[in-house]
Amino acid sequence: MTDLQRQVQDAADRLVESGAETGVQVAVYRHGEQVVDVVAGLADPATGRPMTAATPVYCSSTGKGVTATVVHVLAERGVLGYDTPIAEVWPEFGAHGKQDATVGQALTHTTGVPGLPVDTTPEDLCDWDRMCAVVAGSRPWWRPGTRAGYHAQTYGYILGEVVRRVTGRPISQVLREEVAGPLGVAGELFFGVPEPLLGTVARLDEPSGAPEIPAEMLAAMPFFQVVNGATAAPPAAMPDAAFGNRADVLAADIPAGGTMSARAVARMYAALLGEVDGVRLVSPGRARRIAEPAFEGMDELFGAPVVRALGYQIGAPWPGADAAFGMGGSGGTGAYADPATGTAFAVTKNRVSAGDFGTVALFGELVGAAVPAGG
Repeated sequence: MTDLQRQVQDAADRLVESGAETGVQVAVYRHGEQVVDVVAGLADPATGRPMTAATPVYCSSTGKGVTATVVHVLAERGVLGYDTPIAEVWPEFGAHGKQDATVGQALTHTTGVPGLPVDTTPEDLCDWDRMCAVVAGSRPWWRPGTRAGYHAQTYGYILGEVVRRVTGRPISQVLREEVAGPLGVAGELFFGVPEPLLGTVARLDEPSGAPEIPAEMLAAMPFFQVVNGATAAPPAAMPDAAFGNRADVLAADIPAGGTMSARAVARMYAALLGEVDGVRLVSPGRARRIAEPAFEGMDELFGAPVVRALGYQIGAPWPGADAAFGMGGSGGTGAYADPATGTAFAVTKNRVSAGDFGTVALFGELVGAAVPAGG
């Protein structure tokens, strides 16, 4: 056992023993080789089922990085381009002045379609054709490409339908056949989880006594604003534990989120940086391009400046990771790749700590301290 493996395992065990976490997975790849594979705690407290390295965990927006990766693999093969107008492959999307919105703008949350009807339900989100029709028929909140605002749910339908239109296959199938399958993690990296595998997925829980945000405070936050009956955050479809435990949600393609083990998504990011057991997802040139900032400016819904690559956020939530690209999920999960160190890193967990990335940062700092830049 390496020192880093031991340090990460000890930290994971302490989190579980203290009650701060229920179950945790941490995986790290360095130059294509897995150097950390840590598991602690339970996948399902009700049954005592242990968390294993292969247990898939619903990870909300961490899945957006998986969606982006599918798009980059198709771009690498010339099936689509970042400048491709979405309406070129999905004509209905061009309604109400969205005809010039591009795939690249969808990746950077600048298409101007962040909202869904306020009364959107989880059942609605599970209905692919319904949601794509809603998104295509939406009036943009701004002219595509002129402003940015986090597309919490619509991101997945826009890019997922582009993938379906250009390949003739649902994005879950493309993920399995073009990414997860070649990397040997088809049983651990999903959008829609096949019904026979639903029983392998971790059960999410939430910390007891978590404070509720007052309704008036929510109403004042740009992310929760309502524009013409639409919001980026429909109240009935927030990605809390109850949402992520629903069998219909787990089985559906909702590619603004995803279900994954830490080692599977870390392996995916490692294969963006370089070769993993003979598999490389994109060329070195494309790997450099997708790690570069593609948008820098104010996110209208976060009310804060952001730096985004093509489908990923730039920077990870611990010191020294400014060059990393990847995505975090609202439940406190995250997966990133750092081109400066050749490191891919992922933390998944089944305790939903809304907006708190302390566990990701804890392990990120341990890994960052052990992996010097350029080393």
